[in-house]
Amino acid sequence: METLIAISIGLLIASGIYRLLGGSKIDIVVGLVLLSQGANLIILASGGLKQNAPALISKSSRDMADPLPQALVLTAIVIGFGILAFILTLLTRSSDS
Repeated sequence: METLIAISIGLLIASGIYRLLGGSKIDIVVGLVLLSQGANLIILASGGLKQNAPALISKSSRDMADPLPQALVLTAIVIGFGILAFILTLLTRSSDS
């Protein structure tokens, strides 16, 4: 599972950098989105990946994933969506004038 996540992170970041260097405005926006999703996946993977972990906390909570990276990723997704909406608004306004 960890190797699949690592490959996904590498592909997201590599394709994001490739799209950032594309030149057009849409390529830059797509590149920023891919980079932010790669960074979110890095933060989420740093919290520990546990398969078949119990949903309820038992007395020995050693097998539980850390909830802090999950909260940070959720916040980063919301902030990334707001920035994406702002950038798309700037692009449409700059193309109108």
